[in-house]
Amino acid sequence: MNQPNPELPDDPVYSRKVLEMLTVANEFCLFIEKSVDYPLTELLQFLQKVCPLIYLKASLLPDIMVENEDVTEHYVTEEQWESVFGILRGKFGERDVFYFIDKNEKSHLDPQRGSLAECFADIYQDLKDFLLLYQKPQKAFKENAVRDCKYLFETRFGYRLVEAQTAIHYMLCQNNWKETEPEPED
Repeated sequence: MNQPNPELPDDPVYSRKVLEMLTVANEFCLFIEKSVDYPLTELLQFLQKVCPLIYLKASLLPDIMVENEDVTEHYVTEEQWESVFGILRGKFGERDVFYFIDKNEKSHLDPQRGSLAECFADIYQDLKDFLLLYQKPQKAFKENAVRDCKYLFETRFGYRLVEAQTAIHYMLCQNNWKETEPEPED
């Protein structure tokens, strides 16, 4: 049975579920920011483990009633996104491209081309914005951070996690996986 923490108010915005999501999001963002320093195999193994954890923790976020919707902010700039994307694309090289079926596209079920670098740059952006907004001292910022993270999980990065997880599983578990770094794409 969970014992309430007397130092935290009895409020969903400070709940254990939110704090656990913050922890996982922070680990993911820190690793992505230093991904240039890791070999591809280590990067893929980290992503293989952290993607399901992010998915689980985000799915458990509570519904938050926001008192002031005007305090939502976004922090990750286009330049930061491009930097993360470029580093990851260079790491993944020819393995960056994968195919998936977009279940939201009702007109056809043809395989769609995806990019691991794009998926993880998008996830990084959503989670980094969540972390930075939650760090603001006023409760209204924290409420918006949790609400936005839950919404983006349901509409965007949850899908991205699942799409990328399949591609990573295939890369790590196929019989002909080579532990050499891929040739960067031009």
